[in-house]
Amino acid sequence: MASEESKPLLGTEAEAELPAERPSPLETYLSNVQNQNLFLATFAAVLGPLSFGFVLGYSSPAIPSLKESSNPDLRLEGSQASWFGSVVTLGAAAGGILGGYIVDKLGRKLSLMLCAVPYVFGFTVIILAQNVWMLYVGRLLNGLASGVTSLVVPVYISEITHSKVRGTLGSCVQLMVVTGILGAYIAGTGLEWRWLAVLCSLPPCLMLGVMAFMPETPRFLLSRNRRPEAIAALQFLRGPLVDHEWECREVEVNARVQEDLSIAEFKNPAIYKPFLIGITMMFFQQVSGINAVVFYVETIFEEAKFKNSGAASIIVGSIQVFFTAVAALIIDRTGRKILLVVSGLIMAASTAVFGIYFKIAHVIPSNSSQVDSPNSPLSALLAAKEQDLAWLAVFSLSLFVMGFALGWGPIPWLVMSEIFPLRARGVASGACVLTNWLMAFLITKEFHDLMVLLTPHGTFWLFCATCLLNVVFTLRCVPETRGKSLEEIEAYFRRSH
Repeated sequence: MASEESKPLLGTEAEAELPAERPSPLETYLSNVQNQNLFLATFAAVLGPLSFGFVLGYSSPAIPSLKESSNPDLRLEGSQASWFGSVVTLGAAAGGILGGYIVDKLGRKLSLMLCAVPYVFGFTVIILAQNVWMLYVGRLLNGLASGVTSLVVPVYISEITHSKVRGTLGSCVQLMVVTGILGAYIAGTGLEWRWLAVLCSLPPCLMLGVMAFMPETPRFLLSRNRRPEAIAALQFLRGPLVDHEWECREVEVNARVQEDLSIAEFKNPAIYKPFLIGITMMFFQQVSGINAVVFYVETIFEEAKFKNSGAASIIVGSIQVFFTAVAALIIDRTGRKILLVVSGLIMAASTAVFGIYFKIAHVIPSNSSQVDSPNSPLSALLAAKEQDLAWLAVFSLSLFVMGFALGWGPIPWLVMSEIFPLRARGVASGACVLTNWLMAFLITKEFHDLMVLLTPHGTFWLFCATCLLNVVFTLRCVPETRGKSLEEIEAYFRRSH
């Protein structure tokens, strides 16, 4: 009995006497943060992705109109339509290289403001186009601006936000992209292609005006030894109730170990591991087939014999906006990895079903050719069956877009902005954007040839296989960054080798 009495009491008075666990300095700091100005700065930045979305969505309603143009010099024929859709991605690849350079030389804010110029100039060239080559030049300039935007905006947002809302605000990048795509689809139903270009030029003008009043990121300012400006930026972004000096010191501790990046450092696992993860995520995002779907959604539904392909585009765009918003709301609760896995599985299932649709749909015409009379009851039955299957196409492609919007749409861009060390952020992000847009070009440009070579059902089954591969990659290689500061994420990669 004595030995039992000498044991410490657990779960009773002794536990009650233990001091309550104190909140960490970060939790205390974040509890006093006011986010209003942070949301305003994020809004100003995501007007860039909104412009980017209008660029991506513009080709879908514009291509059918240009194919039927009364002006032979502007009429898109044969492969010209695929070049009109895909040349944007070449410009964006160049924009990724340019953005990786200027984001470190000029800063995040100025880089973002400068990319408004090729947006507006590109749409102006399209509006004034007198031949197909002017259309190509306009789209190339739009692509250049899109490439810079897709690099700079995630970096800007990740560096001005804190860990509590970084996932949600970072996901707004993709949310605004898909909102722009949907806006272009809807406006394209009522506007001729020139007037649609006028509409698409408005968001970058607004971004330029609003962004002029927003601060540079504190991390960039501290990396340039501009401490008073960094403190002023934190006062604007966090409100007056917090200890701005504390966050400044936390960032400075990490900034002191930063040096200029050299090629030799890519042998360091703290550099090459996040670099390879970022590159591979961008590769998988594109080989899922998403940009082929975005650029040619109306063509896909026409191939699927869906009568109102314009309405189908709007349906798909609306689903994408809704589920990207859902991802933005839940990403800081569920984490990045679980959404990537769920997203990959949904996309794999939907592309498999879409392939099955094409396999069945292409059997029907061959059966109907055996019917003697086109007006026979069997012909009518087969026609009705084919129309029913068109809804399977809408369902499966909508499911694909839903899955992409939940994970593989927003999260690769978010993770790219989180995992790179400060000194490597410009170069590594540039390489990721270059990879993303080169793959987008290959998939977009060769999508039609893939449909011919592999057949439509074979093409979508290939996309299914790549979606399953990205699930395996996520489970084995992608770290969870939810709730961690950028400095903690960088420390994780330094410790992991």
